[in-house]
Amino acid sequence: MVKSSGSLANKKKALIGFPILLGLLILLAGGQTVGIDEKKLSDFNAASLGGMLFNDVLLSKDFSVSCASCHKPEFAFADTVAFSVGINGQVGSRNTPSAMNVLARTALFWDGRASSLEEHALQPIANPKEMGLSIVEAIDRLRRHPVYPDLFERVYGKEPDSNLLANALAEFQRTLETTNTAWDRYAIYGEDIDPAVIRGKAIFDSEGMCLECHFTPDFTADEFFNIGIFNGEEFNDRGRFKVSGDSTDLGKFKVPGLRNVAITAPYMHNGMFKTLEEVLEFYNDTRSVVPNSINQDERLREPLGLSREEMQDVIAFLNALTDDRFVHLLGSR
Repeated sequence: MVKSSGSLANKKKALIGFPILLGLLILLAGGQTVGIDEKKLSDFNAASLGGMLFNDVLLSKDFSVSCASCHKPEFAFADTVAFSVGINGQVGSRNTPSAMNVLARTALFWDGRASSLEEHALQPIANPKEMGLSIVEAIDRLRRHPVYPDLFERVYGKEPDSNLLANALAEFQRTLETTNTAWDRYAIYGEDIDPAVIRGKAIFDSEGMCLECHFTPDFTADEFFNIGIFNGEEFNDRGRFKVSGDSTDLGKFKVPGLRNVAITAPYMHNGMFKTLEEVLEFYNDTRSVVPNSINQDERLREPLGLSREEMQDVIAFLNALTDDRFVHLLGSR
């Protein structure tokens, strides 16, 4: 978690009057320094601005957390714990998903309550357990900031407002696409790949297996399923039902994408599984993990019957969906 150092007033005094369009732009945000030289400034756009905002604790009520505190860039913009920690040490109620590979998504959050990245962007800022800052106050801070008004003017020709804040954060997320994986190079260019990966993909695609829910280039289609992690007792998150009010949605959650999945543990909306092995064991026999599940999808009620070797092959395929920048993390979590 990024913590601020020194008073905000002192940081502002150090910046007032600094010519942001000449030489070096220094933005002090939460104790971090972001430098943009003149050449880079000529290419500065909405995504650049969104990246700065994504990493800025200015958008949390007590200047203690940023979007990047929970969406950690080094872990494919996911978190490493079941439930992320927000302001005042408050713990969330659902696992933080990756913020990568969301450009084509039409349902966001585990319950799909946002249909666009712009609609999604402001909700964590205002959430009292996450960043806890009203959007009115967030905009006021941005307008009084010694640097941001100039940047918004440069990008949008306007002073900061809620729509522009949402757009900047969304445009940054739209740049977080990953396709430089071992699987992509094999599938597109025919590069050599471990035979276990090919076997794993064949199992993944088999009737009644993973492909029925995890398809499209990002291995999701923004659909919702009850996989058997709801029994109204220990596992009582009602999921999509909270949004739709439709009883058929009870216990349903959005099917997550699988790109970089090998380094975004823990898994599921409640972070209950620490490894991909645990996930495959669950799908191999869902009834052995959550007893008396309610409204479970019929396709998941019967055991898959995968052998240990077959599960390892599927995991080999999932590992091959890891972008090269994260490959060094495989096996380290």
